[in-house]
Amino acid sequence: MKKISTLDFLSMKENNEKITMLTAYDYSMARAFDSAGIDALLVGDSMGMVIYGEDSTLHVTMEDVIRHTQAVSRAAKRTMVIADMPFMSFALPEDAVRNAGRFIKEGRADAVKLEGGRERAKSIKMMTECGIAVMGHIGLTPQYMHQLGGFKLQGKNAMAAERLVEDALILEEAGVFAIVLEMVPWQVAQEISKHINIPTIGIGAGVGCDGQVLVAQDMLGFSETKPFRFVKQYAKIWDILVNSTSQYIADVKSTQFPTQNHSFSIEADEYQMFKTSLANNPKVIRHSKTKSQHHSKTQEKDLGKIYGN
Repeated sequence: MKKISTLDFLSMKENNEKITMLTAYDYSMARAFDSAGIDALLVGDSMGMVIYGEDSTLHVTMEDVIRHTQAVSRAAKRTMVIADMPFMSFALPEDAVRNAGRFIKEGRADAVKLEGGRERAKSIKMMTECGIAVMGHIGLTPQYMHQLGGFKLQGKNAMAAERLVEDALILEEAGVFAIVLEMVPWQVAQEISKHINIPTIGIGAGVGCDGQVLVAQDMLGFSETKPFRFVKQYAKIWDILVNSTSQYIADVKSTQFPTQNHSFSIEADEYQMFKTSLANNPKVIRHSKTKSQHHSKTQEKDLGKIYGN
C-alpha cells in the first residue's frame, strides 16, 4: 500500500483535492482512521489536554510524543504520520534538528510539525537540509498562549492579517511542505492559501484552506462538554461510553454477565476428578477448617454486639 507523502500533499493542492487530517494518540484509533482512508494523522501535543487532563499543551514532553508516535506509526499503513514538537523542544535550531531527528528515528514519524512564524525559519531550514519533512503552524499557536493572552482568534485586523501572510511565505521559503492555520478569519486563511504554493490545513480557519484537521476526540464527541464552534461532531462517544458502562455495571451486579456463553468448561469426568482431589487435599482441608473457625468467631462477635455481650 502506497504511503501518503509530501509530494501527494502538493499534488492534492494542485488538483484542488481537499486534504484530511485528524489527531491520533494510540494504535487502535490510528488503525481505524487509517482504514477509513484519512490522509494524515497528527500525534498532537494536544494529548496533554485530551489524554493526560492538563490545562494546556505546555507540559507535554519529548518522551510522551515519541511513545505515542510509535503506537500510531505501527497502525498507519497508508496515512502520513506527523509528530508534533512539544514546547521548548525546538527553542534553538540545534535543539530542533536533534529532537526532530528523534521523532523520525525513534518515533518512526514521516514528518514533524512545529509552531511559530518567521522566528522559526532558521530552525526549519536546518531541519529540511537534514532531510526532515516539516509542517508549519501559524495563527493561534497554543504553545504561545501566555504571549497571546489565551486561546484567541488571530489576524483580526489588517496589520495582523498581513503579518500572517508574510509568515506563511517565509515558512514556505524555509522549506515546510504544508502549514496549519489555526483560529484565523476565513478571509485571511483564504488569502494565505492563494498566495502560497504549499497546502494549508485549517482548524477554525474556514473552507478556503486546502485541507482540514480536528482533534479526533472533539470530532467524535468524547466529552460531555459543548464542542468548540469550529468543531463538527460526527458521533457522541461520551454517551455511548457512559451508557455502555452503566449497563455493564448493572449486568455484573445482577449476575446477568457473564453467562455460560461467556464461560469455558472442562469435561464432566475431569471436573469430578478435580472435586474428589480437592476433597482429599490436606492444604485445602486445613484452610477450610481455619476459614470455618474464623467465620464462627466472627458470627459470635457479631451476635455479641447484637445482644450486648
